[in-house]
Amino acid sequence: MALLLREAIGDSLRRARTSQSRTLREVSGSARVSLGYLSEVERGRKEASSELLAAICDALEVPLSQVFGDVSDALASGEREQVGSVAASSPSAVPGRSAESIVRGTRMVIAAPATVRVPAHAA
Repeated sequence: MALLLREAIGDSLRRARTSQSRTLREVSGSARVSLGYLSEVERGRKEASSELLAAICDALEVPLSQVFGDVSDALASGEREQVGSVAASSPSAVPGRSAESIVRGTRMVIAAPATVRVPAHAA
């Protein structure tokens, strides 16, 4: 199953908080968000608004860009694992592409050649 964005954000926030040896109560007070809601965000159960994310990052003294960088890395890693398991179980899952090219080119778009039909009266 794919890692959800809210789960990756929550994991990053929790790692930042625990690396500082801070409690949920301390961070929730600094961010002015309820302890229960912060807990739900960290567990990936709630989607945090951009304002809430900014407040939590300010409370943790962690740049929002760092959280998004962590999230990007986690999502990319999950995609590589998912592609690898699909390619291993079904080599023909993506015709014409090896698992390695899929992993290395996750942003590459491959388009199949178009078949153009010219009406008989136009030929």
